[in-house]
Amino acid sequence: MLMRSVFPAWARVTCPSVHRPGARRAHNLTSPSQLHIRGIYPPISTPFNTKEHVDYDKLQENLQRYSNLPFRGFVVQGSNGEYAYLSREERVEVVRRVRQAVPKEKLLMAGSGCESTQATIEMTVEMAQSGADAVLVVTPSYYRGRMTTSALVHHYIKVADSSPVPVVLYSVPGNTGLDLPVDAVVSLSPHPNIIGLKDSGGDITRIALIVHRTQHLGFQVLSGSAGFLLAGYSVGAVGGVCALANVLGAQVCELERLCLTAQWHEAKQLQYRLIEPNAAVTRKFGIPGLKQAMDWFGYYGGQCRSPLLPLTEQESKELRKDFTANGWL
Repeated sequence: MLMRSVFPAWARVTCPSVHRPGARRAHNLTSPSQLHIRGIYPPISTPFNTKEHVDYDKLQENLQRYSNLPFRGFVVQGSNGEYAYLSREERVEVVRRVRQAVPKEKLLMAGSGCESTQATIEMTVEMAQSGADAVLVVTPSYYRGRMTTSALVHHYIKVADSSPVPVVLYSVPGNTGLDLPVDAVVSLSPHPNIIGLKDSGGDITRIALIVHRTQHLGFQVLSGSAGFLLAGYSVGAVGGVCALANVLGAQVCELERLCLTAQWHEAKQLQYRLIEPNAAVTRKFGIPGLKQAMDWFGYYGGQCRSPLLPLTEQESKELRKDFTANGWL
């Protein structure tokens, strides 16, 4: 686990254009200050019982079923964890329970993003105290019209300066309506405590540009969806945080293996078969679709927390078709 460094003066400058070459992190992936985040992570769902209370027993059961899969670790309290609908106490408790349930060698990345910088700092510290190895910090977006590059750089620097564990930036425009600008990512990439980005936007040109402009610093980019995992690997992403891995974890990990061993023909064939089911459990039907698919594949999906509603009968049929048409059901 990375502990907080003594940061140089530049790290507190809010202007995104101000950098000092001597402050840049060396590209040394064996350095103890660099946490490796390469690999596949399921952004695990939060189980609820019929009264919409967090069901920690079902959470443990799901984690037990995932234990035989070659995941690098788990993302907890990401978008698929319905973190926006959980109380502060619930968010922290879910992370604490996951840390207790999974082996220490499995990296635990906890979502700590809140709308205000101060709340994000406080949540980040609590997540670290609960066992998170790193935090995933989503862009604040409620006042998105004022979330300029300068505002976002200022936000992330303050969070990273205060965080006892490494920070991974999180851009998910499908939920926030806000892309973390490329120039903001590049400006933040030399910070000693900002180690990477999860990009869920699906723009491969953008991902490639970020990799191109930051890889010399050891900055690591994760594809935010199984739908473009192969494309992400082809331009230098180091792994993926994939909702579909909650359902087809072995297959997503196999796609990773094929990419890393340059078996591109086989990788393409597998990628093709993952596109439709992935779209179904993300942008098409979202978390209710993901939880329905988890139930079909032997995990506990269960219901969502209100105001999210379960799938209709017709939607469920469409979801099943997306999996059966590709040979998964």
